[in-house]
Amino acid sequence: MSDTRSTPLIQSLPAAIPFVGPETMERTRGAPFAARLGANESVFGPSPRAIAAMEAATAEIWKYADSTSFELRRALAAQNGVAPENIVVGEGIDGLLGYLVRLMIAPGDAVVTSDGAYPTFNYHVIGYGGTLHKVPYRDDFEDPAALMARAAEVGAKLVYLANPDNPMGTWHDGEAMSEALDKLPKGALLILDEAYVEFAPAAAPIDAGDPRVIRMRTFSKAYGMAGARVGYAMGAANLIAEFEKIRNHFGMNRAAQAGALAAVEDTGWLAHVQAQVAAARGTIARIAAENGLISIPSATNFVSIDCGSDGDFARAVLEGLARRDIFVRMPFATPQNRCIRVSCGTPDDLALFAAALPGALADARG
Repeated sequence: MSDTRSTPLIQSLPAAIPFVGPETMERTRGAPFAARLGANESVFGPSPRAIAAMEAATAEIWKYADSTSFELRRALAAQNGVAPENIVVGEGIDGLLGYLVRLMIAPGDAVVTSDGAYPTFNYHVIGYGGTLHKVPYRDDFEDPAALMARAAEVGAKLVYLANPDNPMGTWHDGEAMSEALDKLPKGALLILDEAYVEFAPAAAPIDAGDPRVIRMRTFSKAYGMAGARVGYAMGAANLIAEFEKIRNHFGMNRAAQAGALAAVEDTGWLAHVQAQVAAARGTIARIAAENGLISIPSATNFVSIDCGSDGDFARAVLEGLARRDIFVRMPFATPQNRCIRVSCGTPDDLALFAAALPGALADARG
């Protein structure tokens, strides 16, 4: 029992965090990584216009940011063909997920997700006392039908689905998403995490005013601004208005707001990054094949590589790569944990990965 004055719920939780960051790992190992290919960041960086906008904003960093993110919300609304009232801006998808769970979940409320899906969502649910119900992936894809069936069984208030998926990189088309929504139980809300949507063939055609779904987007991936912590959610206006009751109104960084606005306007840079990512995915697939491994087709800025055995073997490969100064990660749950997950990097990054992988595989097999 803790001697702090935290709640019984908090005292009952394990001392755990969703991810151990690469900086923590570098301090533990006493050396930096030569290639940072595990966090699905964009090594191609933000738009030069976004960098310039953030640099200019530092002169006025003594001011609080616009608490309504008015200009950014207006630009995002225009980009997505919705009204500003359909958008809330927050401190990355992680922050918005925390706000949403706080809005919706009381102790004991049922929440459905996939076993092995984004663990930060689970972290928020557990932190507010919700009860998690999980379904397995199907053939390395999220299984919308199973998610909806489980939600009906347990009376879920929230259902979480990432499309494209993290950690596998797989993707369902718009028809599949429409079918999933049609099977969503009455009273449940679908959280559609679209962090990687800019790398997918197309976004699912869902009306922003549909009260059954809230869509999460980020500037951490395609826009290359992971350190700025900017995300947004799109949903029915009455749901978005609920965020005003509990969100941190001055949580957004002023420079980050300026950078995100400039990034939205620089469509040419986004196209450049999308091309770089597509090329890197092809390179990662080729490296996998050269080592007798299978890459899973991806609609994200990473590629999952099937190491051909089980989680222990994949973990050994991961450790072998780390000894060779390459940072990558792997899925958490069986059977997806037979894979390692490699973020798209520069040609130099991927050359280092290509050089290190044969030795890491040999170590794991030895």
